[in-house]
Amino acid sequence: MRVSRLLAGAVLGLAAAVAQAADPDQAIRSTLGKLQPDLPIEAIAESPMSGLFQVHLKGGRLLYASADGQYLLQGNLYQFKDGNAVNLTEKAESVGIAKVVADIPVSEMVVFAPKQPKTHITVFTDTDCGYCQKLHSEVPELNRLGIEVRYVAFPRQGVGSHGYNGLVSVWCAKDRQAAMTKAKSREELPPATCANPVAKQFELGQMIGVQGTPAIVLANGQMIPGYQPAPQLAKVALSAN
Repeated sequence: MRVSRLLAGAVLGLAAAVAQAADPDQAIRSTLGKLQPDLPIEAIAESPMSGLFQVHLKGGRLLYASADGQYLLQGNLYQFKDGNAVNLTEKAESVGIAKVVADIPVSEMVVFAPKQPKTHITVFTDTDCGYCQKLHSEVPELNRLGIEVRYVAFPRQGVGSHGYNGLVSVWCAKDRQAAMTKAKSREELPPATCANPVAKQFELGQMIGVQGTPAIVLANGQMIPGYQPAPQLAKVALSAN
């Protein structure tokens, strides 16, 4: 009788282990929860590679994990097909980033638009950033080529920094476009305060993986880290429309 009970307990334990192993979602969430309890997981699904699961984080970023949650990967997954390498991670992350950026109200941006825009780019910017200033000097050329430029704030040194205060002054100015141009020309703006989205946009940029400025998000969600000359940037932006 005692042997039967022990055997029954062993069978139940084995069944529980099998059930747990058969639930990758639970196993992966358990592992990630121990590593970072507040990790913003949106979904877990099988990746295109057999045996590997992709973890979709809020903001579009991806992690990869084994079914049992014991192995984690952060990086790019490529598919080689017909002699070409396709970055599957970048494609999936772009979809998520596009959704997040599309949810930013245009009224909370500083927009420089041509009369007949062909597409748009969203630029995470810092008025103290040299390459942001260089990019801004080429906004008229981008507009001429049909590119609408939408600025959102990303003070690289964080909330309360000189760059943060400068961006707040831009967003609180009566004429945001003129204030942005002055700030990007290294003119010190009169300090201004108001209800503004600068801190919120900074947090959003961090969430989608912005690490420096300018960070340019194309209409399809593809992120370009750093400055590109207007003709080159326009060509890429128009091809991603």
